[in-house]
Amino acid sequence: MSATHGIAPQRWMRLIPVAFITYSLAYLDRANFGFAAAGGMAEDLKITSGMSSLLSSLFFLGYFFFQIPGALYAANKSAKKLIFWSLILWGGLAMATGMISNVNFLIVIRFMLGVVESAVMPAMIIFLSRWFTKTERSRANTFLILGNPVTILWMSIVSGYLVKSMGWRWMFIIEGAPAIIWAFFWWRLIAEKPRQATRLSEQDKDALEDQLQLEQQNIKPVKNYAEAFRLKIVILLCLQYALWSIGVYGFVMWLPSIINAAPDSNIVTTGWLSSVPYLLAVVGMLGASYFSDKTLKRKVFVWPFLLVGAIAFYGSYLVGASNFWLSFALLVIAGGAMYAPYGPFFALITEALPKNVSGGAIALINSFGALGSFAGAYLVGYLNGSTGGFGASYIFMAGSLFLSSIITIVALNKNK
Repeated sequence: MSATHGIAPQRWMRLIPVAFITYSLAYLDRANFGFAAAGGMAEDLKITSGMSSLLSSLFFLGYFFFQIPGALYAANKSAKKLIFWSLILWGGLAMATGMISNVNFLIVIRFMLGVVESAVMPAMIIFLSRWFTKTERSRANTFLILGNPVTILWMSIVSGYLVKSMGWRWMFIIEGAPAIIWAFFWWRLIAEKPRQATRLSEQDKDALEDQLQLEQQNIKPVKNYAEAFRLKIVILLCLQYALWSIGVYGFVMWLPSIINAAPDSNIVTTGWLSSVPYLLAVVGMLGASYFSDKTLKRKVFVWPFLLVGAIAFYGSYLVGASNFWLSFALLVIAGGAMYAPYGPFFALITEALPKNVSGGAIALINSFGALGSFAGAYLVGYLNGSTGGFGASYIFMAGSLFLSSIITIVALNKNK
């Protein structure tokens, strides 16, 4: 680490803000659908509750199918180019969502939005793994993924006001445009690999590449993707991440509707309250990633948080509708706990597998996460609509997170 310490500030200040903003824009254009659904879109387009659940989850179906091709392109050709075009396309699709008047067009747009955003996460993890060493990687991943809760935090407030003052159509149009503009900043500011960076000296480039190469020597070789995808750790982490994502996206997509159903609530109040769990998420993510990098004990910064999330959802189920504020406080804890482990989780994948297959493995695991996200977004909406309450969906998310925490322990013990 000492060999690269001198260039660390340059990498953090140059790369992390750009990566953070890029990933933030992806989350802005996928999560604002929940506010449109709670803010009049269903009535305007005559969307039934069942169709609304399908539309919320269709994004993740598109996201699932194109993860691995996108990751392979990023690993073998250009993450920079892939993300540039993805920014332009998802910004255009998000804006188009505000212009449609037919639910069939909305079905196509939601699926295609998932397709064009699908490679961003694995491409970004691959990109950061080329620039940050083992003792930095959890924090680098965390600052990237912080784009999720931080964006939902301010998006919840801004979207509430936009829907109230201008309507859901203008919310999509206004919030879709920044991705297109930012694509050109991304292209200008980012170098694909350290060797291509004009701001680093040859000595700095050599020191960083030597350190990254040294870390690869401690990882058991894996010949190809076929072998990697059959490894027990990869299979178990696919299942683990799918179950984890059920909880996360059941929560993200339907929290506005849960809060909006409370007595005396309105869309602006919903926006403010929906932002609160993401404040805790930011604190949890920063703390978990810092101590994960200090100790390099990734597992203990993953499964305990998932277990806390499961307990909090179950507690909210027990409270039920009798005490909104206690139930809401437990949902805040669940939201924060679910987000905290992201940095350590993705760091452990790149440290358990050699770089020739880690990109594809991340994509495979993330694609199963997309299936879990699809199930969470769809089934939570279905359970809420069919039962007329939120208790069944709390139990569903609690069970998913509990199983995910158990599988985390099993998967990482198998890897020893």
